[in-house]
Amino acid sequence: MNSVYDRKFSFFQLMMLLLCGVLILVTLTPMLNIIAVSLSGRNAIAKGLVGLIPREFTLEGYKSVFSNRNIVNSLFYSVALTVGFVLLTTFMTILAAYALSRETLKSRRIFLTIITITMYIDAGIIPHYLLVSKLGMINTVWALIIPGMISPFNLIILRTFFLGINKSLFEAAYMDGCGEWGCLFRIAVPLSMPSISSIMLFYGISRWNSISDVMYYENRTQFYTLQYQVKLMLDSISIDYNANELEEVLVTPENIRSAAIVFAMVPMLIFYPFVQKYFTKGVNIGGVKE
Repeated sequence: MNSVYDRKFSFFQLMMLLLCGVLILVTLTPMLNIIAVSLSGRNAIAKGLVGLIPREFTLEGYKSVFSNRNIVNSLFYSVALTVGFVLLTTFMTILAAYALSRETLKSRRIFLTIITITMYIDAGIIPHYLLVSKLGMINTVWALIIPGMISPFNLIILRTFFLGINKSLFEAAYMDGCGEWGCLFRIAVPLSMPSISSIMLFYGISRWNSISDVMYYENRTQFYTLQYQVKLMLDSISIDYNANELEEVLVTPENIRSAAIVFAMVPMLIFYPFVQKYFTKGVNIGGVKE
C-alpha cells in the first residue's frame, strides 16, 4: 500500500504550496514586527535594529498600556459587547434565514431580493445617523447593536444551508406533530452548526474591529470600545525628546503603539483557533447538494 508520504507532488501542487508559503510569510511578517517592536528597547527602535526578533527586551510599552484605565476598562466592555452582539445577531439571522428558506412563506423571493439589494446600495452615514438619532439610540449601547443586527451576507449563507437540509426530515417532523419552532431548533439548527459557527465568527470579528459606529454614535467614554480607545491612544501619543530627557525615557511612541495594537489583537487570536475549523466548512457546505 502506498503511503501518503510516497505520493509525488505535481508541478501545480508545488507552485500552490510555494504561493501559500509566500502568503503566510507576507501575512505574518508585519505582525511579528509589531510584536518585536512592542518588546524592544528605545535604543534598538531608534536605530532601526528591530526586525522580527525583539532587541533589548523590555515590557515598558505594555506597562504604559495597562496603566491606562480607559484601555483596560474598554477591554471588558468590548468583550461583553461582542458576546452579546454575536448571540443576538446570530439568533435574529437564524430566524430570518429559516423563514426565507421555507416554501410556505409567500413572496419569499421578493423579500430575498430586497435584502440582497441592501448589499449593493447603501443610503450613507447621514441617513443612518438621523435614523439612529430619531430612535433615541445616540450614546447608548443599542446604537452599536441594532443597526448591524442582520448581515445580508450571513443571512444568505445560512439560508443556503437550510435549503440543503433533506426535506424528508421536516416532513417526518410534521407527521410527528412538530411545528415550525420545533423543526427549527430540533432539526435545522443542530444540523447547521458549522454554518452558524461561521456566521458567529463573522459577526464577532466585525463587531470587535468596528470603529466608525463608535465615532458616529457615542460621545461618552463608557461606551468606547477597545479598538476605538486604542485609536485614540495612537492618535494622542506624542513624546518629545531632548538631550536632557533622552537618558530618562524608557519607552518610545513606537513601543507604546505596537504594545497597544498587540493588546487589541490578542482576544481575537485566542478566540479564532477554537472556531476556525468551521470557517471554511460552514461557508462552503451550504452549496453542496446530494
